[in-house]
Amino acid sequence: MEIYTVETGDNIDEIAARFQVNVSDLIYDNQLVYPYRLAVGQALVIRLNRNRERKEIISSGYAYPFISPWVLRETLPYLSEISVFSYGFTQQGELVPPFADDEWMIEEARAHQALPILTLTSLGEDGHFNNMLISSLVNNEKLQEQLIWHLGSVMVKKGYAGINVDFEYILAEEKDKFTGFVRKLTEVMNVFGYKVSVALPPKTSRDQQGLLYQGVDYKALGGAANEVFIMAYEWGYTYGAPMAVAPAYMVRRVLEYALTEIPPEKIILGMPNYGYDWPLPYERGTTKARIMGNIEAVQLAIQYGVPIQFDSQALSPYFQYWQYGILHEVWFEDARSVQAKMDLVQEYGLKGAGYWQLMQLFRASWLIMEDEFIVKKPLFS
Repeated sequence: MEIYTVETGDNIDEIAARFQVNVSDLIYDNQLVYPYRLAVGQALVIRLNRNRERKEIISSGYAYPFISPWVLRETLPYLSEISVFSYGFTQQGELVPPFADDEWMIEEARAHQALPILTLTSLGEDGHFNNMLISSLVNNEKLQEQLIWHLGSVMVKKGYAGINVDFEYILAEEKDKFTGFVRKLTEVMNVFGYKVSVALPPKTSRDQQGLLYQGVDYKALGGAANEVFIMAYEWGYTYGAPMAVAPAYMVRRVLEYALTEIPPEKIILGMPNYGYDWPLPYERGTTKARIMGNIEAVQLAIQYGVPIQFDSQALSPYFQYWQYGILHEVWFEDARSVQAKMDLVQEYGLKGAGYWQLMQLFRASWLIMEDEFIVKKPLFS
């Protein structure tokens, strides 16, 4: 695999001839849109035949049940497992299913030899993470038993193979109780052959301040669950200042801390599959960025005829453009930024890599993963 950065005057035919590949393959692999215009600074993946030793990893990602069937089928061959987002719960211990049917996703996952994973979240009725809901659960053993019983029932009925616990904004004083719940859930589910993973915010130190971090004990949760999914993204976010969603230097800091608490064979590195478009100037509390897909970002640069830049520290692409008298700044993911994160998976010997979220296809990321690693596929009876 080669990653080529488009230069001024390049066109598809010349690039294909230079690397001796088919134009149709170049178009397909990079999801180029007719009439196949390119942006200066755009990163293209070029598939070249080469044999080398590859390590086996777990490949995962989250998706909502309303994902396009085409996108799901294009993605599943590259996945070991897929986490269906999401099941919530009530203060009575009842499960709240996704608002769209999830059984078709489970069937598709199994048809493509990928484990369907039930994602359990603490989302309230307003769609936001609710730490009071978490408090009700972790402080009530009977409620925990009720919820675990309902989870087991759904696992059997629908054919899920595991559970991913994604609770956010856990209160600092309930850190140990949350770990206790994860441990209890893991012990029960493992008896029946189901694995349990837990999603962790991107901490860089044990005592990191902030509501997102203080209720999460990396070491304890790494011991309580079968594996962890580190959400190493959202430094650039909807209401934040323009910057890379997952700058490489911050991802590295998170991993360096995580590896002091959790063995690498338990760590799945979470990566973003999207970017943001900010109107400028940025005003804290007022400016709101628009989320966008990686292919959409490139098309936007092409539409406005602006070059794509690449930040050498964040190892992420970005560009600016004017629209209706307003300057915009876009940060997104491309082949180079994906490669940088895959290099960290390789460097630190992690269990695998996964994405938030899989709703839009970015084929280049899967081709890079396939070039670097062998995706472990589970065996179904």
